[in-house]
Amino acid sequence: MASAAVIPESAANILEPLQHATDLLGQDQVMSQTHWYAAYTCARHEKCVAAELGGRGVEHFLPLYSSLRRWKDRRVSVDLPLFPGYVFVRLALRDRLRVVQVPSVVRLVGFGGLPTALPDTEMEAVRAGLSQGLRAEPHPYLTVGRRVRLRSGPLAGAEGILLRRKGNFRVVVSLELIQRSVAVDVDAADVEGVASGKRADLSPSSFL
Repeated sequence: MASAAVIPESAANILEPLQHATDLLGQDQVMSQTHWYAAYTCARHEKCVAAELGGRGVEHFLPLYSSLRRWKDRRVSVDLPLFPGYVFVRLALRDRLRVVQVPSVVRLVGFGGLPTALPDTEMEAVRAGLSQGLRAEPHPYLTVGRRVRLRSGPLAGAEGILLRRKGNFRVVVSLELIQRSVAVDVDAADVEGVASGKRADLSPSSFL
């Protein structure tokens, strides 16, 4: 039976600092990679935070939607945050102080004491959709239901939960990290079942 190899003490003294240097190099690579993160803000301070980030030269994204509000004797269209309480920033973790030191920024969302990056595909889909005039509005966070994939349109490739509303169809797309959802109106031809890859059955009986 072969015996386990024993590393001489002199060799171990050499390998230990090499391993430490390798670990530090890996950490440096993680800290220098650029990703999207969610900055959690004080209530109703999203636009102020976005303006401050712009002044500091930090790449950021504050998705908005138009909402009609009654004001005295007339209705006014106002632009409100699509994801209330959040501004998205793209940066390397080593530069995170440029964000967390902004007044009204509470923290960068994450786990275990470190910010967690958002999937680039999710963020780029939302940015592309809104830049092409996609109509979206906030929706209660939703993860359970009939899951579909958008076949075409500004959010092509995105997945969400299909809803039927007054004869029309909506897909609720969620960002799991911040547990926020948005709803978008879709045409029947734009969606397919996630499991089958075929056009979804949108007959009224299928929603029972």
